[in-house]
Amino acid sequence: MYGPMTSLTVRLPSGDDLPKVGLGTWDIDGATVRASVRAALDGDYTHVDTAEGYQNEGEIGETLADYDREDLFLTSKVLPANLNYGSVIESCENSLDRLGTDYLDLYLIHWPNPAISLRETLDAMKTLADDGKVRNVGVSNFSGYQLSNALHITDVPIAVNQIEFHPWFQRRDLVDYCQSNGVAVEAAAPLGRTEVLQDATIQAIAETYDKSPAQIVLKWAVEKDVVVLPKSSSATHIAENGALFDWELDAEDQRRIDELDRNQPVYDTLEQDWSREVYGVPE
Repeated sequence: MYGPMTSLTVRLPSGDDLPKVGLGTWDIDGATVRASVRAALDGDYTHVDTAEGYQNEGEIGETLADYDREDLFLTSKVLPANLNYGSVIESCENSLDRLGTDYLDLYLIHWPNPAISLRETLDAMKTLADDGKVRNVGVSNFSGYQLSNALHITDVPIAVNQIEFHPWFQRRDLVDYCQSNGVAVEAAAPLGRTEVLQDATIQAIAETYDKSPAQIVLKWAVEKDVVVLPKSSSATHIAENGALFDWELDAEDQRRIDELDRNQPVYDTLEQDWSREVYGVPE
């Protein structure tokens, strides 16, 4: 159901509720990420997304220490270079130490690595779940084929696939496949790294509703039961990005945004620079 009755959360296979709006923290660190997390948690957010590859878990952990851990939904990710069994365990434990917590609500494989057995990686994820260090297991940047493989080879429920998703890159077949198999979709770069905000249709709809272009894009996504992880260093924008549940887009405006699909990613392209720290894939 769309509009004000849209649920604030997505139910995961474990029974946990994943908040539909979370704070993304890619490419921010130091005092900036500390201020962003504080602005979010002092407002309406309870969901924070990070990764070992973001190199900001320590600063986030310092900030989280001032809040009740049980009220938060905390996600981190393991780099693709660290997907063998022992390295997954070690990476998770290091993330826990940096974040100052005993468990993660969600732990994701940040990118697939065809050089390492997915079965081995998921066996490690199962160990972490059995030990109570991880409450939900998921993947990130997995294609439908890769997700199908993951679902086939493990008994651990794959709770989430975090993918690039925004009006210019809608990936309907992948989203449908995830949701039809009980896998929640999280939108990384839900604003297309801000490029989508310049779209004339988005701007026109925003003016009609007296909302920001970012709010229009994020609202469109959550009405599709897609979890959004917008990043911002502005307390004002963080608050706006979370204010999505007391208004609705009408069906015609949803359709207009649906028609903006260009199959145009901003980061999940075939021409990846796999040497970057976020991927961590050795030569």
